[in-house]
Amino acid sequence: MHLKDIPQVVQLSIPEKILLVEELWESIYAAEVDVAIPHDHISELENRLARHRSHPYDLLSFEDLCKRIESRK
Repeated sequence: MHLKDIPQVVQLSIPEKILLVEELWESIYAAEVDVAIPHDHISELENRLARHRSHPYDLLSFEDLCKRIESRK
């Protein structure tokens, strides 16, 4: 399904679209269906957690984080 397939959604304002997305997420959560997490995602999270545990104080300041993000643009 694509956004263009639902013209009523395309015509919504940004705040209305945000509310719609919130309702969609809530309906997904309420369904209590287990969604398989891809193995690659689990591996990446495990790697990040291991990195954090081995260097818990190796953090960026907010300013350094902003600079790093800007340099990637």
